Amino acid sequence: MTAQLNIVWFKRDLRITDHQPLTLAIKAGPVLPLYIVEPDLWAQPDASGRQWEFAAESLCELQQALAKIGQPLCVMVGDAVQIFEQLHERCGIANLWSHEETGNGWTYRRDLAVSAWARQAGVAWHEPRQFGVIRRLKSRNGWSKAWERDMASEITPAPIGLTPLGGDWPTHIPSANELGLKPDPCPHRQPGGRVEGLRTLESFLSGRGRNYRFQMSSPVTAFEASSRLSPHLTWGTLSMREVAQAAAAKMQALKLSTEANAQRWRASLVSFSGRLHWHCHFMQKLEDEPRIEFENLHQAYDGLRPPVADPDRLAAWSEGKTGFPFIDACMRALNQHGWINFRMRAMLMSFASYHLWLPWQESGLLLARKFVDYEPGIHWPQVQMQSGTTGINTIRIYNPVKQSLDQDPSGIVIRAFVPELSAVPDGFLHEPWLWPGASSLPYPAPIVDNASAAKFARETLYGIRKGSHHRQTAQEIVAKHGSRKGSSSTTGRKRQVKSKPSADKQMAFDF
Repeated sequence: MTAQLNIVWFKRDLRITDHQPLTLAIKAGPVLPLYIVEPDLWAQPDASGRQWEFAAESLCELQQALAKIGQPLCVMVGDAVQIFEQLHERCGIANLWSHEETGNGWTYRRDLAVSAWARQAGVAWHEPRQFGVIRRLKSRNGWSKAWERDMASEITPAPIGLTPLGGDWPTHIPSANELGLKPDPCPHRQPGGRVEGLRTLESFLSGRGRNYRFQMSSPVTAFEASSRLSPHLTWGTLSMREVAQAAAAKMQALKLSTEANAQRWRASLVSFSGRLHWHCHFMQKLEDEPRIEFENLHQAYDGLRPPVADPDRLAAWSEGKTGFPFIDACMRALNQHGWINFRMRAMLMSFASYHLWLPWQESGLLLARKFVDYEPGIHWPQVQMQSGTTGINTIRIYNPVKQSLDQDPSGIVIRAFVPELSAVPDGFLHEPWLWPGASSLPYPAPIVDNASAAKFARETLYGIRKGSHHRQTAQEIVAKHGSRKGSSSTTGRKRQVKSKPSADKQMAFDF
């Protein structure tokens, strides 16, 4: 049998613009665009119904886009290796094309299995890069410059046409219920699809992003001022290159602008562009060391917390019923939107790991399911950073009361998401347990004592850092994963070359 088809395997790259595997496959011969719905993937503990709903909406739009140019998206349900075997027997596979993926542990093992099958079957698997993440990277030196080159390279236009294949190819996109996913209400979730992604990018660069640098930290303003592009980057309805170049073009235009707030605008976009860079920087960590998803980066912290989370504490945290109004308001906002700004993500994780002393593996999985924009390569390094187990970052224990006063001084977010506190006067809203009428509230008392819980965590973590072997291992971690600064950036600003690697700052990813 002569192999005939080029399979373009869509994963988390649900677009046809700037899709190099699709463009290359078209040049090689007839193309079958394929998406594999993998029930075992969606049964993983970091997957959720809200994530699938966004993906399904994006798949529906991708299917329409491909149909317009000649060949609709084929959707098959099952194990990837078995599906490729079936397709190879049916029509022959000349080449398999897809983007490289830095996913979770399950997709890593799946890709190893597909690679083994392809070698045995004599099928070439081509995997161009989608992000600035470099597979089998030997050293971080020069990584920043490589990222800049990738982001500045030409955007691949959408193909004009595909050769219709004919035949009966399945196209049904299953519902979350058909996939066996639990009900996951998220009433204010962002809609999926490239049209929505482009609209979101345009609104950010034409107005919403003007005060991004100054309004991204507080949930009062971040829902509007942040770009809200993170789910579109996660699911690939937009490419990182498209977003980076659009932001660079806007900054260039602002150089020539005479509008009064042009400098403020440009400062915001400098911050935004920097975070695009850090997006890939953190994904590179998981690419280089997949165990970060499961194990402490610095092994001196092994056994630090209980192996199993206290179920009552975990549930109270997850449901926004800890007795700390700002913590609960932010968690409830996340539950309803599938998104919260980065500082609040860091605060929520910090509270779980330090105040509640929960193992980050369980609280991290719970948060992963809540995030529509869950990106394993960003999520797990950040979870460990906010839990103090990297061994190289500043231990940052967020004070939930101070954060409340700093980020929601008027109680706007608290009153919006914690209606049980409607009777509490403004002066007591951030610490309602101090109000004389607190016992009458349909709201719990604080689950822990703020000061003593933070003190215990701080003393425990710093005690480990004083260990004799801690520093040597920390230096090795910095050498492998620490940031290096290159000589230029998409912002057009020069950066000082820094040959010595350094631990990452508590960077924000307020996309």
